[in-house]
Amino acid sequence: MKLLKKQISAKDGSGFVSLLPSTPEDLWHTYNLLQKGDRVRCTTLRKVSKESSTGSVTSNKVRMNLTIEVTKLEFFKDSLEVRISGPNSTESDHVRMGAFHTLTLELDRQFSIEKECWDQIYLDRIEEACNPEKGADIACVVMSGGLAHVCLVTGSVTVTKARIDVNIPKKRTGSSSHSKSITKFYDAIYRAILTHIPFDKIKCVLLGSPGFQKDDFFKYLLAESVRREDRPLIENKGKFVLCHSSSGHKHSVEELFSDPSIMSRVAETKLCKEIDVLNKFMRLLDTHPDKAYYGFFHVQKANEELAIDSLLISDELFRSSDIAERKKYVALVESVRERGGKVYIFSTMHVSGQQLQQVSGVAAILRYPLPDLDELEEIAAAHESGLVEEESDDEELSEEAKRKREEARVREDIQDMGFD
Repeated sequence: MKLLKKQISAKDGSGFVSLLPSTPEDLWHTYNLLQKGDRVRCTTLRKVSKESSTGSVTSNKVRMNLTIEVTKLEFFKDSLEVRISGPNSTESDHVRMGAFHTLTLELDRQFSIEKECWDQIYLDRIEEACNPEKGADIACVVMSGGLAHVCLVTGSVTVTKARIDVNIPKKRTGSSSHSKSITKFYDAIYRAILTHIPFDKIKCVLLGSPGFQKDDFFKYLLAESVRREDRPLIENKGKFVLCHSSSGHKHSVEELFSDPSIMSRVAETKLCKEIDVLNKFMRLLDTHPDKAYYGFFHVQKANEELAIDSLLISDELFRSSDIAERKKYVALVESVRERGGKVYIFSTMHVSGQQLQQVSGVAAILRYPLPDLDELEEIAAAHESGLVEEESDDEELSEEAKRKREEARVREDIQDMGFD
């Protein structure tokens, strides 16, 4: 992503940025930057009808710059597009004010986004997208039988670059159709790797399959690269890592990261850091549940106690159409960072982000155990059911009664922490 222009007020955070997406991940970042109520300016084609003096009507498509106020937005991973719809908000010679139009944000097409307030999450997203060192972290190839997928796994999205499906007949005595089909299948994968994997950006290529098919293909790749003199494959053969997967379907890509030896090879990538911290949270949930909290209310209470070491949060929560809901999670992230905690924002385009969504989309690993979990669950359930009443009874108690109740609370906390 190229940042062409940035004009944001330091006073209230209002302003606009002009961006130019150049990779599929940039479009995912764009989708996460947009929200209903934003104003987006981009070039587009619009059908314009003109009536001549004789009464005849002619129609032609005119390229123009339009600014619309976003009321609907969609991300299409397969076609690599972000489509936004809304009413025209500026004067135009061809489009009246308030007329609805749909803009399509594509690769290598400049656009501008204007917001009433650019909060820290938005600014971090722009910085991440415009980092010149970013790019495809890992390439994955999974195969089984005659099916294979070639994918690029970045920090935010898994992009399928090629799907190979070749019918491989069974082995028969005196027939060479099986071996010819295998060679055809391997050749298709070879050409897909050569075409779609940018070896100058990736850290490694994971080859996965059940059985020994990955080993046979890797031998084929080494021999063919020397025979064809394909320098990218010859020079980067050390980046290939062989590992196990259960099938050649895309969902098997996630299995490749479950091997500890694989994780050590790609430990510096953003995705693997997220998978590692999510696995740690799941282990703590089983072994030390008083150090693993999930759900906004529990996590917020742990933050108030300065107990959060790592905050795990899904980017889905920042796409809420409810401004107050979004601000709630933005404030939580900023508060955890101010108090020395680490924040991991998970993309729902990865399986790890989808797993986090199953536990409310927000979770935390604590620095020390908070044993009052049952009490917090009762308070959270009361909040959700609307049964919580204001604590007005303190005013009706005498000073002596208040002092005794506070002492009882302190003794109970000391017993829970095991110091009594």
